[in-house]
Amino acid sequence: MIRFRRILTSFLLVTLVTTGLTAQDREASPSTLETLSLEDVIQIGLENNYQIRLIRLDADIAANNDTPGNAGFLPILDATASRETSVENSQFELRNDTEPQQTEGARSTQTSAGLELTWTLFDGFRMFARQEELSALDEMGELNLQIEMESAVEQLVRGYIGMVRIFRQLEVLHEQVDVTRERVEIARTRRDLGVGSDYDLLEAETDLSADQAAVMQQERLLRTARIQLNEQMGVDATRMYRVEEEIVLNDRLNLQELYPGLQRGNRQLEQIRLEKRLAELELRQIRGERYPELEVFSGFRYNRTDGGGGFMRFNQTDGFHVGLTARLPLFDGFNLQRRIENASIQMRRSDLAMEQLHARLESILQQSWNDYQSALSMVELEQGNLRNAEERMEIALERYREGVISALELRESQRAYLAAESRLTDAMHATKVAETELLVLTGHLEQLAIEAP
Repeated sequence: MIRFRRILTSFLLVTLVTTGLTAQDREASPSTLETLSLEDVIQIGLENNYQIRLIRLDADIAANNDTPGNAGFLPILDATASRETSVENSQFELRNDTEPQQTEGARSTQTSAGLELTWTLFDGFRMFARQEELSALDEMGELNLQIEMESAVEQLVRGYIGMVRIFRQLEVLHEQVDVTRERVEIARTRRDLGVGSDYDLLEAETDLSADQAAVMQQERLLRTARIQLNEQMGVDATRMYRVEEEIVLNDRLNLQELYPGLQRGNRQLEQIRLEKRLAELELRQIRGERYPELEVFSGFRYNRTDGGGGFMRFNQTDGFHVGLTARLPLFDGFNLQRRIENASIQMRRSDLAMEQLHARLESILQQSWNDYQSALSMVELEQGNLRNAEERMEIALERYREGVISALELRESQRAYLAAESRLTDAMHATKVAETELLVLTGHLEQLAIEAP
């Protein structure tokens, strides 16, 4: 588990997320806000995640249960002691007596103590199967913890990607506001000079209001995304911070290198294998009930009775004892055979579940690989489109200043730039999601991109 945590904190980290600040953030000085990298967020999330903490406690219980004594290898030693006092009235008559004899208020005390040791020497090899079962349950506890930690990391990565997508679009919208505001000033100047009209100015002001409304909507989405990410990290919903804005993609993944990890490193397949192993061990324990059970016992006993009536003042015994007990089941209404058959069926069911899961994971792997390749191609294409759209918008703005093109043409170049940025962000989002899914499926999360090369 320690090695796995080191992998998570050292290799499972992606430097993506945003340094964008919402309107509320802008009121605070940027220097007063802490900067959280994705590594920081993952560490915080793994420490605070309630489900991880619960599963970690379950794993600790399974580890504590994995002992020879719990498996039945060690003897059991009990010590007992008691003391009892009684007050009794008694009446008796001897053959030669003419009148009955009686005593009243006779006080007697009984004291006993002892040590008792029992040790099962043979139980049909069930204790050996039980020891292996406890070790398998300990391993299952660790595996469940790893699965939950991987799931938490994947969710944090998705949360970051969502914030990145919103922030990048927000930045472009801010740029559009600046362009439209300049357009308003140009339209006002032209109107004042008599070469423009009130209609052109009103149209520009209307577009500016629309752009500002889009910015406000995007800022609301960013605040919501931060609240959701804070929930995933297990911190206060109002926590504010700066974040890194790079999206780092690993474009060097190879399907032939990843595929073997589906067999060796997939946690879900490993979980099914452990479940099958537990079914085999249960079958061994049930079959062991057919064999005789041999148990040795030994101990020391001390008893003393002090009497206030009768012929004896006290009676005391003490000494050691040793013995052997053998048990052999002869008939239990065919229940043992029924349990053996059910355990065998459970093993066959585990085999089928493993085959089903493997087929499903192969399908998911191929689909994620196709998504990864397509998204990478889209990223490369849209990067070129964005450069072209940005250059086109700059040219359009300059030509609008010179009065060569209309406001409609400038507005169209703005829309094209915004659409290009949105498509690029979507492609980068899809690439990172597919990359993460591939690495989780094949147990190669250490290859998740950390920083730009």
